[in-house]
Amino acid sequence: MAEERTDGKPADGTESHDPDFPEAFLSFMRQGWRDTGLPVGPRPEVPHHAKRREALSAAFPGETLVIPTGTEKVRANDTDHPFRPGSDFAYLTGDHEPDSVLVLRPNGSGHDATLFMRPRSSRETDEFFRSRHGELWVGRRHTLAEKSTELGLATEDLSALDGALARMAPGRTRVLRGFDRRVDEAVRPWDGPREEGQPGRDRELAVAIAELKLVKDEWEVAQLQEAVDATVRGFEDVARALPADRGVSERLLEGIFALRARHDGNDVGYGSIVGAGEHATILHWVHNHGATRPGELLLMDMGVENRNLYTADVTRVLPVDGRFTPLQRQVYDAVYAAQQAGIDAIRPGVGFRDVHLTSMRVLAEALKDLGLLPVSVDEAMDPASTVYRRWTLHGTSHMLGIDVHDCSNARKEKYRDGALGEGYVLTVEPGLYFQPEDELVPEELRGIGVRIEDDILVTATGSVNLSAGLPRRSDEVETWLAEQREAGPRLPG
Repeated sequence: MAEERTDGKPADGTESHDPDFPEAFLSFMRQGWRDTGLPVGPRPEVPHHAKRREALSAAFPGETLVIPTGTEKVRANDTDHPFRPGSDFAYLTGDHEPDSVLVLRPNGSGHDATLFMRPRSSRETDEFFRSRHGELWVGRRHTLAEKSTELGLATEDLSALDGALARMAPGRTRVLRGFDRRVDEAVRPWDGPREEGQPGRDRELAVAIAELKLVKDEWEVAQLQEAVDATVRGFEDVARALPADRGVSERLLEGIFALRARHDGNDVGYGSIVGAGEHATILHWVHNHGATRPGELLLMDMGVENRNLYTADVTRVLPVDGRFTPLQRQVYDAVYAAQQAGIDAIRPGVGFRDVHLTSMRVLAEALKDLGLLPVSVDEAMDPASTVYRRWTLHGTSHMLGIDVHDCSNARKEKYRDGALGEGYVLTVEPGLYFQPEDELVPEELRGIGVRIEDDILVTATGSVNLSAGLPRRSDEVETWLAEQREAGPRLPG
């Protein structure tokens, strides 16, 4: 595919600060290079990706499907963010390289899958040492044959994609849009109803992939468990470095967890929330520029993304000095009870919203006990009221998988308004948040925020808590924190 940069950079992969090399140097650089192959073999997860492509193929017989991974994103000037492949693309291929595009072409009985990719730098041009994509700059890339062996997919050079896109029939092609502007512009949307910014036919492709992702197979559950186990180790790392008698910065704790995430996985699955004191009442606190204080609580919402891009999502609240005060414990125990009620409700056939309502009723009862609800619990739970949400705000659950908020394009009747099924993985994360400025709560409650979050697999008979390796009950949290501190700091290894 002819390169067409959209970020102002030269299309040939050079940079504005690159020097004009003399011919003698260029001639010298073109000589004396040994060609070596990569020792590749089929990845063990290849059959799982193939099964997903087959399921997607069955949903759109006779149609061409185009799924790009996306391009690198500029961080500042001539530096990019680390590339993370598009989740749907990775779900269907297992490939992690930028700019690649998966095309499923109908063949009469299903689809032929082809991965269009940028192959290794040829020594026949100067790209290998002059381009931002060159191997001397970014490392050895796969050849087409190597990638095909590794992923069990037919491959073609990315330079051939323009022609392939031009031959696609309008009305018989669907594109996963919003990931690659070159692809979006090459395949014009077919006229139809529009929803959430995507043409109707293309929207149906995004919906179909999202709904395939609702049910996790055994391999996916193992990936999530791996991510959760690394997350447990990350929380232990933080607890071991958390002083009981003095403050440390939220960013120090964020960094300790990030070290574990990079060592044991791909990265963090989302921006870590490390909220000390009143910062715990800010639901998506990601500035992390505060500091812990003995006597206050520390809320941490963090998850490791493993090397196959499945992520954990866990929240724990710790008393910095090692013991909850009576009031802190009362709030914490109320949230724990609400979470346990939600977890206990989970089984196949239970409505997704019913888990939320189960947890929320427990929180509403706790708020009534605290003297905060201006109405009865039943009145507060009425959909026409929901005044209890002033102190809890968010939903109790979301799907979890290759995205921290997985399956977000699924239809409401299959997700938000649907029933849970065996193989679903969802979070259960109720919380209570008393804002420092809230004059409707007693002063001693202001600035207290508590959320407890775990990752729950729906089984045939109920559920399994994948993150049970971290304690949840207030007394167990205190004991665990003391044990971690006694063990002392450690480096991943």
